[in-house]
Amino acid sequence: METVVIPVLVNGLIEGGTLFLVAVGLNLILGVMGVLNVAHGSFYAIGAFAAASAWGVLSGGQIPTWVAFPALFVIAAAIGTACGPLVERLLIRPTYGVESRTQVESLQLLITYALFLILEDVQKMVWGSQPYYTGQALLLLGRSQIGALSYTNYQLTLIPVAAAVYLALRGYFRYAPSGRFVVAVAETPDMAAAMGINVGWILGFSFALGTALAALGGALSAPTIGVSIGIGADMAVLSFAVAAVAGLGRIDGAVVAAAIIGVAHAAAVFVLPELSSVAPFAIMLTILLFKPYGLMGTPQRRRI
Repeated sequence: METVVIPVLVNGLIEGGTLFLVAVGLNLILGVMGVLNVAHGSFYAIGAFAAASAWGVLSGGQIPTWVAFPALFVIAAAIGTACGPLVERLLIRPTYGVESRTQVESLQLLITYALFLILEDVQKMVWGSQPYYTGQALLLLGRSQIGALSYTNYQLTLIPVAAAVYLALRGYFRYAPSGRFVVAVAETPDMAAAMGINVGWILGFSFALGTALAALGGALSAPTIGVSIGIGADMAVLSFAVAAVAGLGRIDGAVVAAAIIGVAHAAAVFVLPELSSVAPFAIMLTILLFKPYGLMGTPQRRRI
């Protein structure tokens, strides 16, 4: 039994770390803007493709490890800065003028779904249909033995990186003035605007930050997977499951939900591999049966 428990926990937390980075960006956008971004997985895929391409350039030039890995964070920030405000300003913001909340949500779902389809074709045009493999990056930090299994230190690093991002987000929203502005806009945008907060800027910034987190998840996971067309759709579905378990718009719940789903998927791989693909969604359905609003979600009143 112990020989299974340790690898399940380690593999689950490694997978959960990547899931958290993507899902917390999705929940941030949903919590602040009320937008369920169907194209969120596409930014994860773009981050992975960009990291794979950059890794080919960096490794060819014999760039030191201490430069190569921080470059992944720079790539994610660049994608968020370039794509996030542009998408929010041109595609999402025009929907705010629609009076009916139901119509707004429908329009945003259709727009982000159309964006997802467009970005899938953009990925094929830029990177082609052949997968990219950057597994050599895994070996740069060496290996460690945990129980009977050997892991690369790069894989193990994903766990503290996810924890550091979570703590940084908590500290930012609690103590930084701009972070408090984001919380104010998420709670009551009209009151925030009356207090002089630039709501439009906060919405664009929130979308950019959520996009950057998705791209960071893709960039960090690129060495651990075969980067190919379709990974964005797979990650989008998983991140939606994490968001639902956490409670829609709840950033704190995302870390718990990602760990639960990551460990559940790892356990299924070891015990019932034929059910591994449905294990995350079985966990989601089970939790939602008892907690319909997610682990940390709360019921909200809506006017019809």
